[in-house]
Amino acid sequence: MAEQFPGAVLDLLEAAGDRPVFEHGDRVVTGAHLLAQVRRVTSGLRRHGVRPGDGVALLLGVHPEAFAAVLAAHAVGARVVGLRPGLTEGQRRHLLAGTAFRVTDRPDGTATGAPGGTVLALDGLLAAEDDGRRPQISGRPQDVARLIHTSGSTGRPKACAQTYAAMTAAWTLHPDRWPPAVRELAPRLERFLVFGTLASQVVMEYGLLALAAGGTLVTAENPAFPDSLVRHRATGSVITVARLNKLVARVRERPVDLGSLRALMVSGSPIGPARLREAAEVLGPVVFHGYGQTETGMISMATPYDEPGSLGVPPVDVEVRDAEGRPVPPGTDGELFVRTPSQGCGYWNEPALSAEVFTDGWVRTRDIGHLDDQGRLWLTGRARDVVIVNAQVHYAGPVERVLAAHPAVAEAYVVAVPDDTTGEAVHAYVVPRPGRTPRLQELRALVAAELGEATAPARLTLIDEVPLTPAGKPDKRALAARG
Repeated sequence: MAEQFPGAVLDLLEAAGDRPVFEHGDRVVTGAHLLAQVRRVTSGLRRHGVRPGDGVALLLGVHPEAFAAVLAAHAVGARVVGLRPGLTEGQRRHLLAGTAFRVTDRPDGTATGAPGGTVLALDGLLAAEDDGRRPQISGRPQDVARLIHTSGSTGRPKACAQTYAAMTAAWTLHPDRWPPAVRELAPRLERFLVFGTLASQVVMEYGLLALAAGGTLVTAENPAFPDSLVRHRATGSVITVARLNKLVARVRERPVDLGSLRALMVSGSPIGPARLREAAEVLGPVVFHGYGQTETGMISMATPYDEPGSLGVPPVDVEVRDAEGRPVPPGTDGELFVRTPSQGCGYWNEPALSAEVFTDGWVRTRDIGHLDDQGRLWLTGRARDVVIVNAQVHYAGPVERVLAAHPAVAEAYVVAVPDDTTGEAVHAYVVPRPGRTPRLQELRALVAAELGEATAPARLTLIDEVPLTPAGKPDKRALAARG
């Protein structure tokens, strides 16, 4: 039986030896040095009593030591929870609940959030003795290896649970299993720019892919494209649709030398064929358009040479089903159901929702699309009422409920509108209470305080009544068509 994750990562670091695997500021960290950090943090965690199955929250920046801490937490078999920036205090408390240990790199060695739990300073863990031996991998196949949290637009982020067996089955660390699109992508990640948070599923997955391809992870504290790409001589990075659009406009207006750039992985939001063609014209053949979900990992990926708008041929099982759950023929739209080797096993402590999405070994994506006669995947819509802001999915219902709680609001309806800065943004249509006039800034502040800034309305339209469908339900398509 194969050794559980992160055994394959430790093998990569050992094989790298004196080769640089991380650049952080003026520091160059070799595979051997990073592996020594993993050994020390693993030893420190075990010394403090962390055992397989324990919940460990990571409140860390983006640097080699943080990466070592992630690997060490998995080496001891913990249930790892990463906290990303931008959470409200309530969301942070929710994510920390149930974690027995919190690892932080904050200078004072403290962590804010839910009470309880043992706080461990990363510096202290790194001070543990290095015995020079390869860390023992303690993860058990069916234990939950990590909880990957959704955006939290419901007020409480949902946690998708992924087992050690699923993480071990992922193709990322095994070149012999790479799908064709990934074989095209991987060699381009020679200098992979990482930023934001290692709690990001996308950043971590592509970071591991870069290491498996012999690349180096290069950190950027406050990335600004294209300047960070130029300064760090990056050959690849992840990018949101909104940031890609801004990058294309900036380079078109003021050209810079992006000769080192070979790959930008864009995912999380739809991007139209016209935008992809413009990006290729300005940046060259560098855009890889990926499609995946928190629950599934990567489902499909288009290379720069695929037809714009297509998501390529999925390397995983995809079924397109009608409303009765029956498979439909090529060219026919339906809801996408997928199976991937590394998919989640359900939502943590949410059995009803798990049963709705994880069904008979398949994951219900709640996205609409079709497969053409060449097996290529095309997305055409959503079965979910969501707004995708900076590649994060936010559900409309919770935003509507918060808006409707405002004393000047009788009814509230939310739709997604295109936004050059964030990809999509919240447009709120509001029926005011008699004699009252709600203001955009008041509604923004209310939603931001409850659900986070990303879901705060960017636009507000006052309406006398909501249009209805023939079935008597609110017609959000009619609202969206108003612009």
